[in-house]
Amino acid sequence: MSTVNGLPAHVLLVHAVVVLVPLTSLLLVLVAVWPAARRRWAGLTAGLAVITLVAVPLTTEAGEWLEHRLPHSELIEAHAELGDTMLPWAIGLALVAVVLAVRARWIGRARREGPGTTTAPPARRAAGALGGTAATVVIAVLAVAVAAGSVVTVYRIGDSGSTASWTGTFSPTPISGPGSPGFRGGPPPDGDGG
Repeated sequence: MSTVNGLPAHVLLVHAVVVLVPLTSLLLVLVAVWPAARRRWAGLTAGLAVITLVAVPLTTEAGEWLEHRLPHSELIEAHAELGDTMLPWAIGLALVAVVLAVRARWIGRARREGPGTTTAPPARRAAGALGGTAATVVIAVLAVAVAAGSVVTVYRIGDSGSTASWTGTFSPTPISGPGSPGFRGGPPPDGDGG
């Protein structure tokens, strides 16, 4: 992907990642630690995590395309290297979210099947293995770790990208005069004050 409406695709796609990663992370933690959220939003969270997983490499590829069309800069190089660290976190978000969704579905099915019999149905056996307190705690810890790592990583990447984009491109003091954002007057007055 190269450009969209004349703009580099990376500068547009990056907004999706900046929104999706924290949103997916928040939902993942809620689904992992709150049973009511798990029953309602596990599937939605898994779907959002998969969309996030797709958006990350698209954004990275568009960023690499853009990197090769800009003058060499240590700041851009540092940003590109950090950008490559997001994909493992996005994979982690998606894996934990899918595990939570599958687990919630199995537990829900087991509850609908009723109490166990001498030959428990497969859903009930799976729910027994995955539905215990130990499994809940392990998955919740994984979810919190992956969510925190993802948010910190997307912040670091965004900060380095902003630094690479804006360093040396603006004046720290207002610039005044015709055509500048701070200019409020018309043409300069003539010599007679009028």
